[in-house]
Amino acid sequence: MRLACLFTLVLSAVSAPALAVDIDGRIDAAEWEGARHVTDFRKVQPLTGEPASLRTEAWLLATPEGLAVAFRCDQPPGVPRTPQRVQRDFEDQVDRVNLMVDFDGTGRTGYNFVVSSTGGINDAVITNESNFSKDWDSTWQHAVSEDAAGWTVEMLIPWYIAPMHASRDGKRTLGIYLDRVTGSSGERDAWPAASFKRPRFLSEFQRVDVPAYSQSLLAVTPYVSGLYDNVRGRSHFQEGADILWKPSGQFQLTAALNPDFGQVESDDLVVNFGATETYVSDKRPFFTENQGIFDFSLLDDNSQLIYTRRVGASADDGHGAADIDAAVKLNGSVGGTSYGVLAADERGEAGRFFGAARVTHDFGVQSLGAMLTRVDRPWLDREATVLGVDHHWQPTARLTVATNAVMSDILQRGSHTRGSGGTLLADLEMGNGWRQQWLGMHFGDQLQINDFGYLERNNFNYGHWEVRKRITGLAPDSAYSSHDWHFRIDALDNDHGLRLRRQLRISRSSTLRNGANEDVQLNLNTAAWDDLLTRGHGAIFLPPSLALAFERTSPRHGDWAYELEGEFVSGGLSGNRRMGYDIEFTPTYFVSDAFSVFAGPYYEHTPDWLVWQHDNLIGSFDQHTLQLNAGFDWSIDDRQELRLKLQAIGLDARLRDAYRVDGNGRAVATDEPVEDFSVRNLGLQLRYRYELAPLSYLYVVYGRGGYALDQGDLHSTGGVFRNTFSLRDDEQLLVKLSYRFDI
Repeated sequence: MRLACLFTLVLSAVSAPALAVDIDGRIDAAEWEGARHVTDFRKVQPLTGEPASLRTEAWLLATPEGLAVAFRCDQPPGVPRTPQRVQRDFEDQVDRVNLMVDFDGTGRTGYNFVVSSTGGINDAVITNESNFSKDWDSTWQHAVSEDAAGWTVEMLIPWYIAPMHASRDGKRTLGIYLDRVTGSSGERDAWPAASFKRPRFLSEFQRVDVPAYSQSLLAVTPYVSGLYDNVRGRSHFQEGADILWKPSGQFQLTAALNPDFGQVESDDLVVNFGATETYVSDKRPFFTENQGIFDFSLLDDNSQLIYTRRVGASADDGHGAADIDAAVKLNGSVGGTSYGVLAADERGEAGRFFGAARVTHDFGVQSLGAMLTRVDRPWLDREATVLGVDHHWQPTARLTVATNAVMSDILQRGSHTRGSGGTLLADLEMGNGWRQQWLGMHFGDQLQINDFGYLERNNFNYGHWEVRKRITGLAPDSAYSSHDWHFRIDALDNDHGLRLRRQLRISRSSTLRNGANEDVQLNLNTAAWDDLLTRGHGAIFLPPSLALAFERTSPRHGDWAYELEGEFVSGGLSGNRRMGYDIEFTPTYFVSDAFSVFAGPYYEHTPDWLVWQHDNLIGSFDQHTLQLNAGFDWSIDDRQELRLKLQAIGLDARLRDAYRVDGNGRAVATDEPVEDFSVRNLGLQLRYRYELAPLSYLYVVYGRGGYALDQGDLHSTGGVFRNTFSLRDDEQLLVKLSYRFDI
């Protein structure tokens, strides 16, 4: 079908001032009069660069009230629509449009604004070219209308929504990306033809000059909450306020007084007997607003110099979560230099002080930044200081290089411990769908950043070489529209030369013509050492192992959608002689477009599961886990939603053998007593949310949960799972009211 891509750029500085746009989902020609347009939307999913299959028109206009954008999406009766209503920060595969804006045009930080054809919204911060964080929520206008021929979206993004550099000569240069996704096929059509599957995404946005406008904002959001603990028979009331002051794009301040950092969003349950910490994202408003400047990734999975879940986490004296007196954050810019300062102070003798300062400067094809963090922990007589420097460089149109270096200084009980680390990442687009990547990391055994940051482990050296190939020229009758193949070899040693891993990884990510996504991955590992299992009491040598994983996610077709995951994996002391597996199937049934129910059973069998007991004693267990993830989502109307989330885990582990790890790293059988054990874990949350006004909510949340570790005589896996529902360590009712006043 013929592509007509209409995109309107703003009036030039000499044009007449823009009129106000009424955000009602209906495009009035007079409101958008005088706008330019382009007709070059291209397919970027699959990433062919071909003209789009469906006609899309888009208008962009800078007004004193904000950046106004409109989309007109043609969708004839022959193309199925996805009519389901979605909740904020949805991930559903539905008809939708994306506006992404880099307000400085530097490729450093972007903001994504998503609107579905049924009026659902999603907003996110983009850093490190293609890292999307949906934890951020902001207030902006949007409206949708629909007719037999298609649907229309209008948005208005206020100028105070994000920090930005000062304008020059009455103009501002934005980075702009627009796309439209057809839910039934998964096709994504964009202008410009940039893709987050390439090494560069954010820096490939189209540069657009617009008249410079400035807005200020003072917003105060007081809150009051009441919590009743039905297990302990007591109540707790709390009040406080968040303050947001944005006199201009060059200076923005966020403060929280007596903040309530209790979660109205429930975290996923995790059973972790490993030696490394589980990463959990943070949706607390104070820590998501204007947080992009503080992004300092060490390029190792979720590693960051600032992991905001540390603030208000378990107190150093072990008496529950820490209370926070106050927290403040400010962002600004001077010329081409951006800066940010963050501080938070916890209450009481065991309270900690967290501080951070961040600065970045762009030099065209290069950017340089630094971050300094400081945590005072008087209860532990510990002061942690970390300094990081990061550099991004695009020496050619196809080569991207990112480096960073980090140093830590820990003063505890009068003694200093100093460590260092660094990473180097080079990504090369070779053309014709080929891409190469080189990654090297070094983190010394004395490096410590987890007082404020997150690093899964230190004491390692890592390198990999990866080749990727994108295939899009598939036959028209193929069920697939594209494949992305990845081939990687990597090596991981600890900082003392001990071999921890040698791996060959082959994976394929595919899109299907029915909108589904599919991933397959094979990992082949040589024999290597595990230096974390015994928690510092000697490394253990393990035989070769492998893992084969499969995942498919299908969008709604008719009344059903589903997710399917499965894995075959070996490991432990048995290596490839014993294979384990896990499988999860989560169907979703749509009772109506506004009400859906899901239930996902998960089963796992690990025949040689190694669990540390104490010093150098470990147990090998035959482990079985049965888990259920279930619930429903009900979008009652545009302001109300009701959500149920249930997670129940039943795990039983029966001892095969007990071992001591000798000085040569070999497992030596022992008859020392090690008991069978089981784990039960329950999390239930029923949450009602009413939106009083933008970012003003009434929450009523019922939660129940518990955790039990039982040893000795065990029930069957099914019996352990059934007993999970009797857990009642916590049972609470929370009512929270917050209202934002824009002054």
